[in-house]
Amino acid sequence: MPSQAASYQGTNSQRAYHALVERFGRLSALGDAMGLLSWDRSVMMPKGGAGSRATTSAALATFHHDLLTDGQVGDWLDAASEEPDSLSPWEAANLHEMKRSYTHATALSSDLVEALSLAASDCEQTWRGARQESNFAAVEPKLTTLLDLVRQAASAKAEALGVSPYDALLDEYEPDGRSAEIDRLFTDLEGFLPDFLAQVIDHQGDAPPQAEGPFAIATQQAVCRQMMETLGFDFDHGRLDISAHPFCGGTPTDVRITTRYNEDDYYGALLGVIHETGHGLYERGLPQDWAGQPVGHARGMSLHESQSLMMEMQACRSREFMAYAAPVLAQAFNGSGPAWQSEALYKKAIRVERGYIRVDADEVTYPLHVILRYRLEKALIEGRMEAKDLPEAWNSQFQALIGVPVPNDRLGCLQDIHWYDGAWGYFPTYTLGAMTAAQLFASAVQAVPEIPEALSRGDFTPLLGWLRPNVHSLGSSLPTTELLTKATGAPLSTEAFKAHLKKRYLGD
Repeated sequence: MPSQAASYQGTNSQRAYHALVERFGRLSALGDAMGLLSWDRSVMMPKGGAGSRATTSAALATFHHDLLTDGQVGDWLDAASEEPDSLSPWEAANLHEMKRSYTHATALSSDLVEALSLAASDCEQTWRGARQESNFAAVEPKLTTLLDLVRQAASAKAEALGVSPYDALLDEYEPDGRSAEIDRLFTDLEGFLPDFLAQVIDHQGDAPPQAEGPFAIATQQAVCRQMMETLGFDFDHGRLDISAHPFCGGTPTDVRITTRYNEDDYYGALLGVIHETGHGLYERGLPQDWAGQPVGHARGMSLHESQSLMMEMQACRSREFMAYAAPVLAQAFNGSGPAWQSEALYKKAIRVERGYIRVDADEVTYPLHVILRYRLEKALIEGRMEAKDLPEAWNSQFQALIGVPVPNDRLGCLQDIHWYDGAWGYFPTYTLGAMTAAQLFASAVQAVPEIPEALSRGDFTPLLGWLRPNVHSLGSSLPTTELLTKATGAPLSTEAFKAHLKKRYLGD
């Protein structure tokens, strides 16, 4: 293949940079296509398509890898780095992210990339049935195979990055994230949460009155769409569908959100949609001038999770938002009586219970769910545990952290898709995101005091008006710590999160 750099005017360094821009634009487009195929697999693909879809996805993943690891890319990166002063700050940040992607990719062979893709597709499909049947043994052989490949990838990337195998996987989701810092933050939380949890359960008193179902799925879908629009979601650039596990996928101009419905309880689907809408709003707010370039992408998963948790936890579980939501929900479901009053809905929204399911957990117990998964996946990657040991380790550690016994695999180690779909090193970003959300929201309200009152009218404009310039539009132009420090005045700590929990759960 002839060098693309030769077709550009300017210095050798400038030509190399422009060649990289073109190459990474193609890579981004290919990644978008792969993402939409993944969405389709989870939402619309018939079971019979699993085999051919796995082959197609593996072929695309291999092609993406080959396009990124092409020897010319390394030459262009070296040449583009020769004149750093010729690049603008955004271009320099873009080049930095290109190098990071290249380092990750070149650490793995094409054969390993293909094997990982095939094994993940195979394991994820088997997990669906195993989860339904609450039978870990059915998926354990596939998980064992996948884990072996993930360990190989972790070791290869660790050598390339000069970090531990677990940190090498973490770096894919949280650039420059390190487990030593996570250990420090999580140890702080673990020292705080168990006693605080007991205080909250004792303080909150009797459960609020509950609305009785059934709640028609069609009505739930209409309510979810209405709430998405209230938050600012643009249905000209996105859609809402059903999947086994709620997620946000697609592209910044074609955001795909999913949830799951239960006729006995509308609340889980609604909160799931609000959470995923936060992700979608972040994607839609990314800098359009840098679309398709690494610097235009979201800045890591802790920041991404902060945007979803800010909407779900900080904004939409507030007493102010419930004043707006109560009459909307009552009208939609033809509800009347105490259960549909705003204070009852608020108490429902902040009800704390020791439960099994992470995605349904309240914000007090949620970090404990994440700490459990973080420790288990770290032990699995480091070889201190094997896949076959997962149910027993999960059940014992879950009871120690959250205080209830796990009755079956479906409510235990089979509940999340991540490991079975090949996503390792991801889980800590959920609680890092919760802490980041609290820190950002506190700063947003300090800067724009009318935000809470606006939420009581269903007006998210002031909140989004602060988030767009301070988070969304910055893309990956700054390291996460620098972005957060610029927005809030300090790097990430547990302090804002703990202050938020104390005020909400013990202050009323």
